[in-house]
Amino acid sequence: MSALWSVQAMLTATGGRTVGMLPEVVPGISIDSRTIAPGEAFFAIRGDRFDGHDFVNDALTAGAGLAVVAEARAQEVETHGGDRLVVVGDVLEALRALGQAARARTGGRIIGVTGSVGKTGTKEALRLALSRSGPTHASAASYNNHWGVPLTLARMPEETDFGVFEIGMNAPGEIAVLTRQVRPHIAVITTVEPVHLEYFGSVERIADAKAEIFEGLEPEGIALLNADNDQYQRLAAAARVHGARIVSFGAGEGSDISLRRVALHPDCSCVTADVLGEQVTYKLGAPGRHLVLNSLAVLGAVRLAGADLALAALSLADLRAPKGRGARLKLRIDDGALTLIDESYNANPVSMRAALDLLGQTEPGHRGRRIAVLGDMLELGEASDDFHRALAEPLVGCGVDKVFAAGPHMRALWEALAIELRGHYATASDELVGPLLDAVRPGDVVMVKGSLGSRMGPVVDALQARFSVADEASAEAPA
Repeated sequence: MSALWSVQAMLTATGGRTVGMLPEVVPGISIDSRTIAPGEAFFAIRGDRFDGHDFVNDALTAGAGLAVVAEARAQEVETHGGDRLVVVGDVLEALRALGQAARARTGGRIIGVTGSVGKTGTKEALRLALSRSGPTHASAASYNNHWGVPLTLARMPEETDFGVFEIGMNAPGEIAVLTRQVRPHIAVITTVEPVHLEYFGSVERIADAKAEIFEGLEPEGIALLNADNDQYQRLAAAARVHGARIVSFGAGEGSDISLRRVALHPDCSCVTADVLGEQVTYKLGAPGRHLVLNSLAVLGAVRLAGADLALAALSLADLRAPKGRGARLKLRIDDGALTLIDESYNANPVSMRAALDLLGQTEPGHRGRRIAVLGDMLELGEASDDFHRALAEPLVGCGVDKVFAAGPHMRALWEALAIELRGHYATASDELVGPLLDAVRPGDVVMVKGSLGSRMGPVVDALQARFSVADEASAEAPA
């Protein structure tokens, strides 16, 4: 069993006391009793819906090496059979302390990624690009919040050469707390857009909240910023206050990392870019102009982190869109197949337009159609209906043949659509499933997108349940 932590180092970091006979080392850290691996340390954190203390015995029975529990629940856990414990004042604080100890012991280069759109995709591309240059550690899934960031830090091996951390927010001040834990050498902001307007009120306030990432920058740190974004100057000014070096990326000539040529294809993109004075030509294995622009930030960060730029560029050919974020499937239907584009994880005005552009690049099969299946974009505040209504123009521009829409805000789009574009409207996504399944036919390209709260994922699941995967090789796995 390879050691992530010695138990003594964990005790030193967390200030915990022990109960029972503990192992000398643990190979990993977990907060989920259902997926814990043998020997791992289970941290019984309390979430919004569940308290990990209720699952300590499940974790130990499943083979956890030990469980980290709060003093207030320790006696109860012991009474119910908990016999390998580290007892601390607060479990989440202990996880944060262990994460900070992991950050302190590494000599690797650390990259923090935030932005309104593209955080997870950029983080995954960085993981892929840096891995060819040395041991690379990155956030799992979208572990970018108050427990996800310290968990990712605590899981970082000491021998890490490159660490990549996604940092998210729902309110002002959240990124500041997280970036001080991560202490990045390079801070990437993909873009700032009207996302979470309901809570922030203006794009400028969103930019200020994203700029909190500079508060944790290491001395002589680097801010890698999107020069094409309207908030670039505001972000650059904030970065300078914290002593950051500004490096820009974008499609324009004046950027430090600039797009020279691009050929967009339905399943990939071919790109030539100038990366800090070095011309690089590469293939991007996932399609979409938005991913092309984010790949400029990826290669810029690779170069600035001291990794091998050529190897990183080669690796991007292996990039794939993850489930819910552009993954594609070929599904059997009658005597043919349809293409399913799964964008169901999240949505906002910018990512919605990017997804529609991607749908427009994808050619239907013989006599097939482009079908957009859209759920509400949430947290857009008073202008929500206007943002939804404004999608009518890009829908026409990308050549969509039919629109299926669900949710109260999508009603505004539905009423703005020409009659011939209307497929079906429903107040909730589950009411959309039957009409959609009846309507699709061989050759169609079906793109499903909406905010997570609009529950468009079950629509994707229903399509896969009715129409089996035509070719397992065509199912694009997460990068």
